[in-house]
Amino acid sequence: MPVSKINLFLLTFGLILNISAQNTILEHIKFEGDFRFRVEQDWDSRKSDGTYRNDRTRMRYRARVGATYNYKEWATVGLRLRTGNPIKQQDPQITLGDVSKEFGTLPVGFEKVYFKAKHKNIEGWIGKNTFPFEKNNEQFWSDNVFPEGIFLKNTFPVNSGILDAVSLGAGHFIAVASGESLGKDAYFQGFQTNFRLFDNRLSIFPSMYVFRNIPDIPDGAATFVLDYNIFHVSGKLNLCNKPNINWDWDYYQNLEDYENNPNIPQNLKDETSGFVSGVSYGQLKAKGDLFFKLTYNYLQRYAAVDFFTQNDWARWDYSAFDSPDGRLTNYKGIEFVAAYSLNKRMNLVMKYYLVEQLVPYGIALENGSRIRFDIDVKF
Repeated sequence: MPVSKINLFLLTFGLILNISAQNTILEHIKFEGDFRFRVEQDWDSRKSDGTYRNDRTRMRYRARVGATYNYKEWATVGLRLRTGNPIKQQDPQITLGDVSKEFGTLPVGFEKVYFKAKHKNIEGWIGKNTFPFEKNNEQFWSDNVFPEGIFLKNTFPVNSGILDAVSLGAGHFIAVASGESLGKDAYFQGFQTNFRLFDNRLSIFPSMYVFRNIPDIPDGAATFVLDYNIFHVSGKLNLCNKPNINWDWDYYQNLEDYENNPNIPQNLKDETSGFVSGVSYGQLKAKGDLFFKLTYNYLQRYAAVDFFTQNDWARWDYSAFDSPDGRLTNYKGIEFVAAYSLNKRMNLVMKYYLVEQLVPYGIALENGSRIRFDIDVKF
């Protein structure tokens, strides 16, 4: 065979092998993405000095795209990118005309990068991933905050007639690395037991969350650090299958004693507990589905780390300290949700919030009202 033909044969054979290998890899990759457009109105938002914030109308959007690669049956690598201010972990939404003024480019960053493994009933991951502990809502931990660390979970099937399964989960996550020993990092450790009962109609999941060296103000403006020891007992009960009606509840108690902490004002030293309860009707699985939920929240100042919780309910943040992060503890309020499924991948969602502060930081209690209209699209 002439040399030129040999080279052509080798090139063609190499291309075939390359395409075949790529097809094999693509078979193991799963892509995901979503887009949200939001119209939001805020009003009646009082500051701690008794004055009111200006009423505000915003149009916002969020885009996310990700992929998981199933390297083996037991091993997965995943990642996801999102729009949003890179130092505002609680909020990936971008306001039209705010970040990209005069039609500039948009900030995009990785919210998840992880390696996950599973063997029989044991699973775990390392990297940056979704909050791994069972939860009913975002009052303690926002869905948009993705911890970095290591997590391990073991599930024990029981099938006793009442108890279906028990799972034990634990993890160590680093918020701010000190550059020294691990004990000097700002970190949190979580421990949770999940009991599923009565054909999975009832879940009860007591947890313990240990926070160490957490700054009082995020993004470098801290004046001191805090420890938290938060006991959490939570549950979810399916009251009815058709129609689908559920009741969930959460109780938080920070066991840390702040009585001798000179950095905490006297009227906040005992503000360490919280309670959340919600009732929902329906689900969003098929075209024409309806969903409604009413949630009541009562969360004292140190029942959670305020810049890890959701920042949806009010306009309270740390902007006075040059931080965009929210401070959503020390308040009570309600959330009402109504949603309609246009099809399997597109939903219309309305959310209404009414909140009031528990302990004032100034001469007046902060409050606020907010309504949102979302279009959520998955692809």
